[in-house]
Parts: sequence; structure tokens; C-alpha cells
Amino acid sequence: MQTDTEHLARTFLEYFEERGHRRITGSTLLPPPGDPVLFTTSGMHPLTPYLEGRPHPLGSRLAGRQRCLRTTDLEEVGDATHLTVFEMLGSWSLGDYEGPRSLEWGYGLLTEGLGVDPGRLHATVYAGDDRTEPDTASLRVWQDLGVPVERTVEDNWWSNGPVGPCGPDSEIFLWSGEGPPRSTPTRDDRWVEVWNHVTMSHRRLGDGSLVPLPRRNVDTGLGLERLASLLQGRRSVFECDVFDPWRRLVPPLWPLDEPSLRLVCDHLRSAVVILGDGVRPAATGRGYVLRRLLRRVLTVLRRDEPSRTLRDLPPELVRHTLDRFRQDTGPGEVLGVLAEEERRFVRLLDRGRRVLARPRFRGPLTEEDLRHLHDTHGLPRDLVTSLREE
Repeated sequence: MQTDTEHLARTFLEYFEERGHRRITGSTLLPPPGDPVLFTTSGMHPLTPYLEGRPHPLGSRLAGRQRCLRTTDLEEVGDATHLTVFEMLGSWSLGDYEGPRSLEWGYGLLTEGLGVDPGRLHATVYAGDDRTEPDTASLRVWQDLGVPVERTVEDNWWSNGPVGPCGPDSEIFLWSGEGPPRSTPTRDDRWVEVWNHVTMSHRRLGDGSLVPLPRRNVDTGLGLERLASLLQGRRSVFECDVFDPWRRLVPPLWPLDEPSLRLVCDHLRSAVVILGDGVRPAATGRGYVLRRLLRRVLTVLRRDEPSRTLRDLPPELVRHTLDRFRQDTGPGEVLGVLAEEERRFVRLLDRGRRVLARPRFRGPLTEEDLRHLHDTHGLPRDLVTSLREE
């Protein structure tokens, strides 16, 4: 069975097309004007108006592939499962079928379509609380299929923020450990979540109360790189096929320990995708997210060898990433922005060293000192910390 990411994505989309879903084209990382979120964070994000009731021009069964960016996981990047920019495969029912059918199809795709051993699967379902009923329908599906299932409360209630559509979800986990599976997903992190099936049954209001939705939707999301790494038998998402050229070309260029290599590859790959969608470095908003990613990379690279430079980044890696995310920006334009942002960072380092050499900042720094360094001199906390460790 082929397990490269492109084959997995194609198999996913064709599977749902055969079941009456229309393929939708994924949007960029940039939400539509007026959206308070800086970047698209999930496959369902661009579909929010339709999940809230607007008819979709392609009908009530949809499937797609969406690039996403999550800064909430930034400190977790480097572990086995988290990336800053990644691709999400999704399927949706806009008031058509219910959650149990979605779970049956999900099980069928994994086991028959992709050849996953059913013995490596575990599921979780919503156990209910004092306001909402337990998800007995999903529980019965898993029991009938012979898949072990664990019931939780907080872990299996999904919401898209403090207000808006929400509801119980059922998550599918794949065993990543050696030997036979053991324990349950909440007790053993070798169970890796790969696919979340949400039944949007309620709307949370501003006061926290829940009201039933007039139309129940199903929203599912499957992390492409995460699934690929598990099916390819790799130890982490950083070893799946999309990172093959990065792992081949970066270590000879910049010898790094494994945690640093993962951060550098993730952040540079993410920066290329953000640039490919038209964002440029800035002091606020999306541009600041991009700037922060690049400065984290430069801090790691220069920690052991100050002569390391992004100007040495192989254009092949930039081209590979732009092609994977189906972007039209040229590698030369991306490399030019990286070089200019590096020059800006070096100037900031020089200024930071001069400022921190002043008598006021030679001892322990207070919160007031850190605010002053940021507001007056443009020195963010993480950069100050790095300079103090030199």
C-alpha cells in the first residue's frame, strides 16, 4: 500500500467523492476580510458560514484539502506530532447525514482504503454531562465495529471558540508504539489522534448557555502529515516524506541536534508557505508571526555558529515547499525576503547588545525592564533572553 502524502490525500478525496461528496478547493492561509483570526487554523474554518446555515453552492456533502497554521502549538513544535503549518483533510455533511455514518466511512477508509490494521485503532466518544446527553450513537458504532472505545467529557466536546457552533466529537487514534496496543488514549500518549469527527449539534451563546442548532452538521478533520508519518512507520512527522529533502539538505549545511533541526525545518518551511500566500514581515499581525518564526530560526542557527546565514538555504527546498502547497510565488522572491529579514535581525542584535550593556540592565531584569526594552528599543522578551545567555 502506497503511503506517501500525495497518495493518501488523493485516496481520501476519491473515497468521499465515491460517496457523493463534492471536492472543494482549499483556500490560502488568509481568512476572509473581517475574520478576527490571523490565519486559517482548520479545514472547517473557511466553511464557517455554511456550517452556520448558508447553502453551499456545491451541495450538502463536501470534502477537501486545506493548508492550516496554528501558533497555539508553537512551543510544542519539535515533538512527534505538531507542525506550525500543515495540511488538513476534511469531510463535511451540511445537514445531510449524521455522525454514525461518518464514523463508519472513516473506519472503512482507514482499514480498507489505506490498509490500517483494525487492531491498531482506538476511539473516544463524549460521555455527557449535566447539560448534554452522552453520544450513545457513536459509542454503538465503535462497539459494533469491534473498536475499543473510551468515554470522556472535556476531551470529546468540540467548539470553534467561546461562542458559535459546537458539539460532541469522536476521535480516532492510531497506535504508534512497538508491540501490541495497550491502555487507552487518555492514559498512554503512544495513541496518536489522527481523525476527529464532530457532530455540530449546538450553538454556545455569549453567556455560555447551549441552544440546539436547527440543522446538525458533521465536520471531520484528518492531519495529513501526521497520518503519513504513522503509516510510513516513522518516529515523528518530521520524518515523513514531505521532510525528506529537508533532512537530506539541511544537516550538511547546518549541523544541528535533533530538536534544533526540527524547529529550523518546521519554521523555515512554514515561513515559505506564509510568504507564498503573500504575507510579508511586519511589526504586528500576520507579518509579526512570520517575523517571529524567522527570528526563532536565526537565534537557533547563530547560537553555535554566528556565521550561519539564511542566504545558504538551497532554492530547491523553497521550490519543493511552494510546489507542495500549490503556490505560485517564485523561490527568488521568497529568498530575497528571507535575506532582508535576516539583515534586519542582525541590526537588531547589534542594537540589543549595546542596550543590554548599559548599567541598568546588567543585573536581573524585572518585568518593568522587559516592557521598557520591548516598547522603547523594540527588543522582544525571547531575544533579550537569548542575548543574555551569550
